[in-house]
Amino acid sequence: MSPKQAPHLGADPYFPAHGDTRYRVHRYELALDYKPGPNRLGGSARLSAVAGAEPLREFALDLAEFRIGRVLVDGRAAHYTHRAGKLRVRPAKALAAGAPFTTEVHYSGNPKPVRSPWGGLGWEELTDGALVASQPIGAPSWYPCNDRPADKASYQIAITTPSAYSVLVGGRLLTRTSRGGSTTWVYEQSAPTSSYLVSVSIGQYAPLRLDTPGSGATVPQHVYVPAGLEALAAHDFGRQPEMMRLFEELFGPYPFGSYTVVVADEELDVPVEAQGVATFGTNHVDGRRGSERLVAHELAHQWFGNSVTIADWRHIWLNEGFAKYAEWLWSERSGGRPATAHAAVAHALLSRLPQDLRLADPGMRLMFDDRLYERGGLAVHALRCALGEESFFRMVRDWAGQNRYGVVGTADLTAHVRCYATRPVDGLLEAWLHETALPMLPVAAG
Repeated sequence: MSPKQAPHLGADPYFPAHGDTRYRVHRYELALDYKPGPNRLGGSARLSAVAGAEPLREFALDLAEFRIGRVLVDGRAAHYTHRAGKLRVRPAKALAAGAPFTTEVHYSGNPKPVRSPWGGLGWEELTDGALVASQPIGAPSWYPCNDRPADKASYQIAITTPSAYSVLVGGRLLTRTSRGGSTTWVYEQSAPTSSYLVSVSIGQYAPLRLDTPGSGATVPQHVYVPAGLEALAAHDFGRQPEMMRLFEELFGPYPFGSYTVVVADEELDVPVEAQGVATFGTNHVDGRRGSERLVAHELAHQWFGNSVTIADWRHIWLNEGFAKYAEWLWSERSGGRPATAHAAVAHALLSRLPQDLRLADPGMRLMFDDRLYERGGLAVHALRCALGEESFFRMVRDWAGQNRYGVVGTADLTAHVRCYATRPVDGLLEAWLHETALPMLPVAAG
């Protein structure tokens, strides 16, 4: 266990039924077969894990309504029960404290979104294919996992599907093998990844490359779109390589090996980030760059949320506040309105709305409230005004670099910020993060 992860071991207060704090997973190996017509998914999941500080006589995985074939622990059949989204496993022999172990689950069924206060989450069957959008608790809709953001692991994912379909997963494509009308795609995601950030898109997509000679792209960047949208998507995502260069300048090196955008053949309410991937809907492609701020937002999540991950969902503003501010920074650096103008608009908006949201602990009901995004961006802008340009951007870059692939909470950020301040910032941090009343519009110190 890394020092960055050690302090963050408790159950998630917003979703205490998800995850199991008695062990940690360090690798998942999924070997699955998907048939789009009947929406049939089946195969196996092998988890390599480590028991916690106490002997492990039983443990739990999160998994939705699938038929379980068998469950093995260290190669031996284990007793299990499966109800209400929990697969409870009792090994044939108790696992010693700190002992490494493997669990293998064979399962099959018709995947569907899991219920949540925000509607269905996770595996979604499309008209022709499927996609996964799991934030925050949708991962169990398609594979057994320890579904808590602090438990990050590497992944190898093999999915077999009819050869007419592309399978797109975050990570490096290791092999693509066709036989008898089916193709198996094998991906490796070596960077530590939270369960909700594992994404799959299955569909008939046309590929575009943004990292062409002359684009200045620093990492491979692909866009996959439904046939007929190639020209519009090429325009709408055309400035993404420039965006990537800016964010690497401001936030540090891109954390993963590549970046993939999927435009699903469906309209989506909002785009969704995953590890090394972002999924947009056809409604986000208009040929006029009408959703470019969202392109910036999803790309910024690769640093803030995916590489630097929240310990639990109380701290979601750390993801969304920095991603919102990245929208403003891109606008500022690409010839649009400066961040100060965006901040003024956001402040005026929030001043007319109820002030009952506590940024550092909004409660489950408000964790995706628009006010959290706007206030989060304003809080980051307030830090910029208080620290000054040089110290602020050094603070942000060091935050992303020092916590690369780690797990953090709000207290970690406040301690980090103090190291860059030349005057006390405790009052500012308290007002923006822990109180509900809206502070004054931030202005740069004279």
